[in-house]
Amino acid sequence: MPANKPRRTYGTVAPERRKQMSGLEFVRGLADGSLPLNTIAEILRYHVNEASEGRVVILAEPNYAHLNPAGTIHGGYSATLLDSCMGLAVQSTLEKGTTQTTLEFKISLVRPITVETGRITAEGVVLSRGRRIGTAEGRITDCEGRLLAHGTTTCLIFTS
Repeated sequence: MPANKPRRTYGTVAPERRKQMSGLEFVRGLADGSLPLNTIAEILRYHVNEASEGRVVILAEPNYAHLNPAGTIHGGYSATLLDSCMGLAVQSTLEKGTTQTTLEFKISLVRPITVETGRITAEGVVLSRGRRIGTAEGRITDCEGRLLAHGTTTCLIFTS
């Protein structure tokens, strides 16, 4: 990790502190390490790598702890990465004092992910953002740009 970046921490951000930040400030704080990542990010070994308004990129490196009984990476791993990047993409468009939660999401697993796949990228992009509902799409790709999984989400936007 570069010397100018803070060490990654894991936990939650107090609701009072979150209310003082726009969604983009919050997501950028996750990306630059000034805010703690959620604890599942530590367990699943992923981090927010990029954040701009309406777009979030997560990098992950699946390992043996993420295997299903068939020996490939569990589909829940992809589901979590997609839910995270798509939800954070919607969050990045929100004003201070608002937040979002996933109402529903759908994913399609296109190729198996294995330990040998190595680093993967999950990118979420907002499709539509209204006053109460936001939608986004997400894609997981390998280091060669091959599509591994994709999905869509609908998020409820509300006052925090």
